[in-house]
Amino acid sequence: MSSESRSSPLAFSVGPTIPGGTAVYRVTKEIPFCYGHRLLNYTGKCRHLHGHNGKAVVTLQSPELDDLGMVVDFTDVKRVLGRWIDENLDHRLLLHKDDPLIPELRRQGEPFVTLDANPTAENIARLIYHFAANQHLPVVEVTLWETENSYATYRGE
Repeated sequence: MSSESRSSPLAFSVGPTIPGGTAVYRVTKEIPFCYGHRLLNYTGKCRHLHGHNGKAVVTLQSPELDDLGMVVDFTDVKRVLGRWIDENLDHRLLLHKDDPLIPELRRQGEPFVTLDANPTAENIARLIYHFAANQHLPVVEVTLWETENSYATYRGE
């Protein structure tokens, strides 16, 4: 082996696309955020106000890559979805729209977000999924980690 060949960069071919195949590319972006919530009409401990250091794990998919070889640029996901989570969910209290605390929170000027259903990990994952889809991101699923041991996943139809 000559010194020239040892210092030359390696070149690889990624190979052809399989005709008629069902191959897809998937990428995942993790977006951490903090939120508080409680569950209305629930008898367990989660009926009380409490908080989580959560994480949204967003998976995007495409059968093809763009001209730059990407499903989507991670920077674009962070710009669109990360900003929305930061502005709308991070350090917010997430409540059912019928929660009796809402009038007092309004009087106190406290930030909160209402959902049509209980703010469970499942429903928060669904909320994030639909926002991403409405922004034309090729989202296929969102997993919401409520704790380091508990998560819920919502997959699109």
